[in-house]
Amino acid sequence: MLQTYRTIFAAPGSTGFCLAGLLARLALPMMGIGIITMLAQLRGSYALAGAVSAAFVLSYALLSPQTSRLVDSHGQRRVLPQATGVSVAGLVLLLAATRWPLPDWTLFAGAVLAGAMPSMPAMLRARWTALYRGSPQLQTAYALEAVLDELSFIAGPPLSVGLCVAAFAQAGPLAAGGLLVLGVFALLAQGATEPALQPLCMQGRAAVSVIRLPHVGLLALLMAAMGVIVGTVDIVSVALARTLGQPAWASGVLAAYALGSCVAGLLFGALQLRMPLPQQLALGGLATALTTLPLLLVGSIPALAGAVLLAGLCFAPTMLVAMALVERLVPAQRLTEGMTWLLAGLNVGVALGAAASGQLVDGLGARSAFAVAWVAGALVLLLALWAARQLRVPMSAVADGTTTNNNTASPAA
Repeated sequence: MLQTYRTIFAAPGSTGFCLAGLLARLALPMMGIGIITMLAQLRGSYALAGAVSAAFVLSYALLSPQTSRLVDSHGQRRVLPQATGVSVAGLVLLLAATRWPLPDWTLFAGAVLAGAMPSMPAMLRARWTALYRGSPQLQTAYALEAVLDELSFIAGPPLSVGLCVAAFAQAGPLAAGGLLVLGVFALLAQGATEPALQPLCMQGRAAVSVIRLPHVGLLALLMAAMGVIVGTVDIVSVALARTLGQPAWASGVLAAYALGSCVAGLLFGALQLRMPLPQQLALGGLATALTTLPLLLVGSIPALAGAVLLAGLCFAPTMLVAMALVERLVPAQRLTEGMTWLLAGLNVGVALGAAASGQLVDGLGARSAFAVAWVAGALVLLLALWAARQLRVPMSAVADGTTTNNNTASPAA
């Protein structure tokens, strides 16, 4: 397995931009849970904390595809510094609103501006594509990126929570902003691997947003349902650990989620399965739904850690398959925007999960809020079955050569 992944780093500059991306991509998951933990400590309301975090993530979900569209037209070097600057300015306003007695609307204003941060996973995928387009190594690179996405979304929250609890309340979001700035400028310093410009005016369907291409919206909706599970696990783990009198263990619980998800993702990414991707998606949706059930039964920190570990084992492969499908459905020249829409769906779900579970935590208690994850798991299953049914015929036709689509790469599994 290691040799499979090692081959993609033979290209000059690949190790450098991958390491830069590791720093920058941590900012998004650290910011969301960091806002929740910070405001829960300083304002004492999980409902407010979840709402402000939701404002940040929803802003990111709406703005990042537009930023990526500009990147496709003008390049990473011109667009990323400006987007990062707006995001950092919003973070400064948000932290100022927690340091001094400013009204609550300033929290939301800062969160919305902070959501202007660029989609770093999409920027990294664009660089891998520029290196390996049309070669078998590209599939391996995409698998690695999917695992790193999952790692950042699962490893970032415990790091942010740990900083907020062990240092000071604002430490998690502050560290997230620092990592964003450091990672973006480390990436831009590596100009040799920046993708060549692909002006939208030169593309046949430039006026059509990627989200409107066939089946992309459905898969983005699936990712949103999966994101609800992540957002619920994040906020309820923090709340339940505090209810049980062990708030510091929230970081360990979220690390268990990271362990399960990343191990499963790495193993799955190294496999060369013959099963068509739509069938893999359906099975992944079933497994994801089933693993939300143990969350309803937890009553201790060890039980909570075990339940989220199990959930993580099934989450990563399902996410990887969904990304692989979109990478085959979206034109190669629009990859930055296409992958950003997929990740935007995930982040919308994270925001909705955090907001909904935060309301239940305040009203009914921490354990009851896991019902949000169960409902989301059922929705994941329904959407996965629907997507598998919709994709099976067109994808099989393309694989057999019976249809032609000038705007997609061959999606054969």
